[in-house]
Amino acid sequence: MADALLVPDGYRPRLVETRLQSLMESFGCVEVRGPKWCGKTWTALSHSASATRLDDPSERAAAELDPRLALVGDRPHLVDEWQEIPEVWDAARRLVDDSGNRRGLLLLTGSTSLSQADRKRIRHTGAGRIARLRMRPMSLVESGLSSGLVSLQGLLNGSTIDPVPQETELLDVARWICRGGWPANVDLADDSAMLTASQYIQAVLDVNVLNEGRSPALALALMRALAVNQSQNVTHKTLARDMSYGEKGVEEATIVAYLELLDRLFLTEELPGWEPPMRAKARVRVKPKRYFTDPSLGAALMTATPRKLLSDAQTFGLLFEALVIRDLRVFLSTYTGLGNDLFYYRDDKGLEVDAIIEYGETWAGVEIKLSETKIEEAVANLTRLRDKVTANPAARHAEPAFLAVIVGRGHLAYTRPDGIHVIPVATLNA
Repeated sequence: MADALLVPDGYRPRLVETRLQSLMESFGCVEVRGPKWCGKTWTALSHSASATRLDDPSERAAAELDPRLALVGDRPHLVDEWQEIPEVWDAARRLVDDSGNRRGLLLLTGSTSLSQADRKRIRHTGAGRIARLRMRPMSLVESGLSSGLVSLQGLLNGSTIDPVPQETELLDVARWICRGGWPANVDLADDSAMLTASQYIQAVLDVNVLNEGRSPALALALMRALAVNQSQNVTHKTLARDMSYGEKGVEEATIVAYLELLDRLFLTEELPGWEPPMRAKARVRVKPKRYFTDPSLGAALMTATPRKLLSDAQTFGLLFEALVIRDLRVFLSTYTGLGNDLFYYRDDKGLEVDAIIEYGETWAGVEIKLSETKIEEAVANLTRLRDKVTANPAARHAEPAFLAVIVGRGHLAYTRPDGIHVIPVATLNA
């Protein structure tokens, strides 16, 4: 069967493929969703024997006449950009039903979540027939920029770290941020690769935003405001001021509508607040942070270059945090089971920890620092968090699987005498 699959020439395997294969063995149809250019189509093709591309005018015209025509082909069959014809969803669900719930029949890819109006064109949720899988741009290890010698899942399962040498300079980290995790960039020189994010933003404004009947100028102003507030749990009021050069500016309802659009286009993604008990009110009361799906987008919106970042440590640090959050999300998306998610922690005493990983029934705390010079400060935060959580009688599974400081510039991955790991980002793997 492998010989019949449509594996593109030059395709680099992705970490999420193991999870995709698992879902295909459990469901009749799998939707792979995520931002444009992140590699969804190539990954789906590598697991497909035939394909319909709804961005092709002739194939789209046929599907508009009868959505079932989009599903014709050898199995597994891929429908690329299915959201162009929302009725394809119901047709896929019916095909799975009519097959007697056979597994691995169809793959759908989509780079935009449906609008409220388009959702009304779908009659069925697809529950039990269609699984959903979120895909993101490449992590450093997928791009060939990490040695991959430190497994995040291994740490979550209780593994220790044998000292792993890794020499990384800040200029390397700045380059990785500005290049981004776009698969088409892997073999390009820096100058060419760094054009991708700005072109991505322009394409979204010229096509997607206009197609939604929204203002490209307003969308761009909001994206720039999000970029300058990178990695912060910023309020709508602050965004409105930053969009309007300090004036009152845009109404809150408009901000909310445009933020929802950016999320639907998979340009941005929220990072919720965390509290140990699952029913803790802080989980819904702490304002989420919002990150761009790839750090290169924030860099492009601020016209950042590697050299500029080296002279602006604060911006550099916030963009590095976005890079690590991206990679942690990529890794977590490959794990089976429920309850694998990413959060951040902030309390009313000023304690903040950059990333909290929930994995099954356990958790881990991660601080993200640009260089090893900030390790002691990070360790102090992690220690305070562990002490606070373990002192809470309402928190089950209170002991963390691990605590770690992920650094940009580093020379060694190792475990400190206090048990806290120090991990250069260029050693991380799923």
